[in-house]
Amino acid sequence: MKIFNKKYTSDGNRLIRGFSLVESMVALVVLSVGLLGVARMYVYSLQNGRTALLNSQAVVLAADMADRIRANRTAGNDYAGGAADFACVDGGVDCTPTQMAANDLLVWRAEVANALPNGVAFVAVNVATLPTTFVITVLWNDTGSALPSQYRLTVQI
Repeated sequence: MKIFNKKYTSDGNRLIRGFSLVESMVALVVLSVGLLGVARMYVYSLQNGRTALLNSQAVVLAADMADRIRANRTAGNDYAGGAADFACVDGGVDCTPTQMAANDLLVWRAEVANALPNGVAFVAVNVATLPTTFVITVLWNDTGSALPSQYRLTVQI
């Protein structure tokens, strides 16, 4: 009696089982390409998340300056001037509205520089319009961009 170790189908053909090396390599290449695509999408989402965070910070910083201008309306035109440290944040120091505007600019520009990469900001005042128009501009460098990103807020007070 012969013992057969090979399995056959009902029609007598030999049953082939398993994978060949070529099939395994093709499956590995397809899986690798898929994983590379997933990794690229992850990196892309991280970059877009960082860009969104920087945009949000710029919006908050510009709104902060708009609130500072609203709180010190009598010195509105002085917000286009230079920044100076008059220590106006201390409760015991009496500052004029002009000094408060210069101090606000100093503090605000420091916040912009700390919150945004290479962040700079300035305020332009147009007194020819009624009500007075303030254009608050925040600039920063975003990763992968040749030109600086900017956010501009126009406020009429």
